[in-house]
Amino acid sequence: MAEVPERLLPPSEVAREVHGRWRIPYSEVERLLCGETLRPRVVAIYARVSSSTQKDDLERQICALRKWVRKTYEGVKIVEVTDIGNGVNTKREGLWKLIDMARKRQVNAVVIAYKDRLTRFGFEYLEELFKAYDVKVIVAFQEEPKDYMQELVEDLVAIVTSFAARIYGRRSKKYKKVVKAVEDAVKDP
Repeated sequence: MAEVPERLLPPSEVAREVHGRWRIPYSEVERLLCGETLRPRVVAIYARVSSSTQKDDLERQICALRKWVRKTYEGVKIVEVTDIGNGVNTKREGLWKLIDMARKRQVNAVVIAYKDRLTRFGFEYLEELFKAYDVKVIVAFQEEPKDYMQELVEDLVAIVTSFAARIYGRRSKKYKKVVKAVEDAVKDP
């Protein structure tokens, strides 16, 4: 392997030095060979709601994301992926489909409305996973800033809801009772 002159080395955000050798992502080599820009060619838009009663909200998310992608990245192919399930649930079909598409290099970017639509916890881990497959995660809309207490309460309710569903099942009376008790406790000042 020939040594690459320092002036020809790619920027650090594109290539990484590993044990004294430069590693360049496949997508960057493809871009250089094909003369393409760094903009995505195939974009997956991902929308998620917590329950089937929110299907209208799911459709609104998809429409808003589709509009945003068309305005931001003209001419890209759009793939729509949706999920109905809790953001804490790790067995969401749509999320696994996104990961599989990234692994197979079928998408260049994943666009979500807000961070919590992709996952309730560990967004940074998923973002890093997608980055390993040269897929950029793009958050389309800026969330209104929440105070830490409001965010903590929402996370607590999401965790209790998820675990209660696993223990009792979503249709059981015990599940509904536990979730209601936690929600009532949170509302009480």
